[in-house]
Amino acid sequence: MPANGKTFVVEHLDPELEEWSSLEYSSIAAECHDSGARFLLSSVPTSLKLPERLQQAQGLAVETRGIEEIYADQKDKVCLLDPAASKDLSPDDGDTFDIFLFGGILGDDPPRDRTSELRKKGYHGRRLGPVQMTTDTAVRVTRMVVQDRVAVDKIPYVDHPELKVSKNESTEMPFRYVIGKDGQPIMPEGMVDLIKHDSEKGLGDLL
Repeated sequence: MPANGKTFVVEHLDPELEEWSSLEYSSIAAECHDSGARFLLSSVPTSLKLPERLQQAQGLAVETRGIEEIYADQKDKVCLLDPAASKDLSPDDGDTFDIFLFGGILGDDPPRDRTSELRKKGYHGRRLGPVQMTTDTAVRVTRMVVQDRVAVDKIPYVDHPELKVSKNESTEMPFRYVIGKDGQPIMPEGMVDLIKHDSEKGLGDLL
């Protein structure tokens, strides 16, 4: 692992794994693998059978234990990405922290403050700006800041993009995304198709 390779931990706070979460986790694993980082999915119930895509994902480690137990002796090296934190994440945090913790909860709309479950554990908190992000976007932005040393406000974003789901219908995504080299919001492979498939149910049921 390169010297700057960090560990990104998503504490899975649900008894189940929705299809959209599976796509996000696959995307996180692939990008972490490509950048020399490590992706750890923690607190995964033993009863939860991960889909084939995740079982075979490079760059992904799965733990039934929670963050407190896994990193009991490294608490000062853990940074919780918390929308309620008073300080934004900065490139310098890459020198301070080795482990970046996400609640698997950043993609809720409207946001349910489930990060509070992790906040109570006393980790140092940092924010990723004022606009809600999906979990894969939050990990992507954090990695760009702490490994690539790009300031959080210098990353190209698009807020609430519209996705065309049919000839006459579009859906506004209620999140902030990183803009890719093609000028489009970066989303996990298969996510647009899933959104189109579920659009008749309404986005509220999807998330």
